[in-house]
Amino acid sequence: MVVPCYKEEAVLPETSKRLKAKLGALMEAGKIGPDSRVMFVNDGSSDRTWEIIARLHEEDRLFSGVNLSRNRGHQNALLAGMTTAVRYADMIVSMDADLQDDVNAIDAMIDAYHAGYDVVYGVRSSRRTDSAFKRLTAEGFYHLMHAMGVDLVFNHADYRLMSKRAVEGLLQFNESNIFLRGIVPQIGYPSTTVEYERARRFAGESKYPLKKMIAFAMDGITSFSIKPLRLIVFLGAAVFVLSLAMLVWSLVRRFTGHTVSGWASLMFSIWMLGGLQLLSLGVIGEYVGKIYSEAKHRPRFIIERVLDDHLDSDKQNDRNGD
Repeated sequence: MVVPCYKEEAVLPETSKRLKAKLGALMEAGKIGPDSRVMFVNDGSSDRTWEIIARLHEEDRLFSGVNLSRNRGHQNALLAGMTTAVRYADMIVSMDADLQDDVNAIDAMIDAYHAGYDVVYGVRSSRRTDSAFKRLTAEGFYHLMHAMGVDLVFNHADYRLMSKRAVEGLLQFNESNIFLRGIVPQIGYPSTTVEYERARRFAGESKYPLKKMIAFAMDGITSFSIKPLRLIVFLGAAVFVLSLAMLVWSLVRRFTGHTVSGWASLMFSIWMLGGLQLLSLGVIGEYVGKIYSEAKHRPRFIIERVLDDHLDSDKQNDRNGD
């Protein structure tokens, strides 16, 4: 299991307790092997998150830890954990640390994996726990992404199971701007969904306020769709046709002697065209900015330290010449 964490000191003790109980039950049932692990990924937290992860690892080798050198965002933290875990795992379940995702859905995910599915998406059965505003904006996000041509699983975040070969396929996508919800469906291996009821956050504060959600949506759209650029073309064509119509109307008024003062219409036209131009430049700028960041080929994350007994044994084998 890969669990990205950012300032989660309030919830980590309970999260580790529940995940330990769940993995223990799965081991007893023979659904997973005894070497299964929970890997917490600290995304440059400024609180005691890494300290708690290190203590959990010392107390119980069921828990592993990955510490990023600085905050790189949820998607990169999740990818860093999967990159590390795929060396040893036959399947990886990713989930957030806030306990909103129902851990009992893992059973059905593993059953689907053994039935031959490489990707199993955790999908919310309802949004009853969300406020009306949150429900409206979240569902609007999925509808907007669909309208922009982005292939997403509706009401799925980052709670999913992926097989080893699916994760290896994911790691072949080298872009710097990571939007896993859009990338994973492009892998193409057999997939299915498992529904679960999402709970309220157990403790702490949400790390995705409205501002970050808007930025997340912008990243998703500009990473997978060029429809906004095409929209600018159609908008420009529409404004051009409208301007021709206005020109004909102005000439007719002029030659029929009905010329009147047009200050209001003139001001409206100036402000409208100016706004459209700035909006178009902004959309184009988003794409140019992504090209700029991709062209530099900077690392998506830097791992400062890994706490894992698998790696410890590998290092010992290297010392022994094995």
